[in-house]
Amino acid sequence: MSKEMRVPTVGESISEVTVGQWFKKDGDQVQLDEVLCELESDKATFEFPAEASGTLRIKAKEGDTVEIGGLICVIEASSTAAATVPTPAVAAAVVVPAAAPAAPVAAAIPASSIKEMVVPTVGESITEVTLANWIKKDGDQVTLDEIIADVDSDKATFELPAEATGILRHVAKEGDVLEIGGLICRIEVGGTAPAAASTPAPAAPAAAPTTTTENYATGHASPAASKILAEKGIDSATLAGTGKDGRVTKEDAMTASAPVASPASVATPSPAVSAAPVVNSVSGARAVRREKMSSLRKTVSRRLVAVKNETAMLTTFNEVNMKPIMDLRSKFKDQFKEKHGVGLGFMSFFTKAVCVALKEWPAVNAQIDGNEMVFHDFCDISVAVSAPKGLVVPVIRNAENLSFDQIEKEIVRLAGKARDNKLSIEEMTGGTFTITNGGVFGSMMSTPIINAPQSAILGMHNIVERPIAENGQVVIRPMMYLALSYDHRIIDGRESVSFLVRVKQLLEDPTRLMFGV
Repeated sequence: MSKEMRVPTVGESISEVTVGQWFKKDGDQVQLDEVLCELESDKATFEFPAEASGTLRIKAKEGDTVEIGGLICVIEASSTAAATVPTPAVAAAVVVPAAAPAAPVAAAIPASSIKEMVVPTVGESITEVTLANWIKKDGDQVTLDEIIADVDSDKATFELPAEATGILRHVAKEGDVLEIGGLICRIEVGGTAPAAASTPAPAAPAAAPTTTTENYATGHASPAASKILAEKGIDSATLAGTGKDGRVTKEDAMTASAPVASPASVATPSPAVSAAPVVNSVSGARAVRREKMSSLRKTVSRRLVAVKNETAMLTTFNEVNMKPIMDLRSKFKDQFKEKHGVGLGFMSFFTKAVCVALKEWPAVNAQIDGNEMVFHDFCDISVAVSAPKGLVVPVIRNAENLSFDQIEKEIVRLAGKARDNKLSIEEMTGGTFTITNGGVFGSMMSTPIINAPQSAILGMHNIVERPIAENGQVVIRPMMYLALSYDHRIIDGRESVSFLVRVKQLLEDPTRLMFGV
């Protein structure tokens, strides 16, 4: 019986791959999960493991371009089972009825009873994810739809449920970056953890693990890693790879440091200097801690830098007298919460004011797409939220049609999901304008960065009592600075300033929001 191995799906936008390097030769005996070769796409390089044990028959050569689903190799089932004919001494023992099924118990689980789980598609623009943590351990008994792991994308964290009932076998480790469609684990369908633990391993296969500690993959760098190491001038043999069987991965190459000159050639002090004692004037602990950036943090960093480099961003400021809103909240907050079951906050006032101003100045609600300007006749307001794993921006859909209590309830719902890392991709994409409130952390003034591909963002700040002039008299009022950062390529100065003035007008006289004037 032969097992045909084809190119797996590795991403929505990838239609073909190139065979990079074969680690096994045609006719070699291979084992289940043993890495056969490397496949290169236009975005990443990944390993191609054997899906069965047997004799390898190579169909695609190194350098060949193969489409997704194309045949790469065939594994002919090994005949070792037929070769294990009992010797005459053993044949006498076979008369015991219980001895006959003992051999199949020790045999490997057939490929048909193994469920391979791959990284699911989690969004059109997402090509890879990071395995955050395993909820279930390797060898644990899992049931269908039971949550076994948490996976981080560059936009959200989602749970990975089991696709079958059986024994879980980890393939990827915590912290591994996997492409969409990449193998993450296997489930031995129908197996039970206690039975697997109680079955003693035969003497001959017991030596197999020792052969995998150091093999062809140990110290070998993938094509992507080799390119990075060559640029740094580092020999892959000097690195301890973290990949399968000690393979040097792309991440290993990126974190590796270039060789430095030997201490003897760098530090050759003169006799006078060497005689002087070295005095360390610094006291106390000086520990340094390194943490790998999460996918979310890396994406936020990349996008913020891109916005600064690709937009003509300016910021205009104004200040708002918050006393009318604060008086209104003090008067009606108890009745509002009693009726609607949610508190009356500042965000609903700002959201409603922004929606009115966006209707009057549509360029602030637009975005640039290539050589075209896209205008929206709806207001999907993104609200920046500081979540445990970084900044996220969930969206309030069609905020212009929502009442104050509906906006407050939606903000509470989205903020709660953000704190629990439960926001979906759909809940964080597609906004047309963003509001961020740095005032909750004490910020007095800032220049917020545009949330691409949007063209503007409104920054709220803390409320401070300051003296201002009213009707020829100096009075103390609770004041807030507002900042509107905008893309000058699509929004002119007149539009940006007029927009912010209109928001100020609506906030200082909130009854206008009730009557739409």
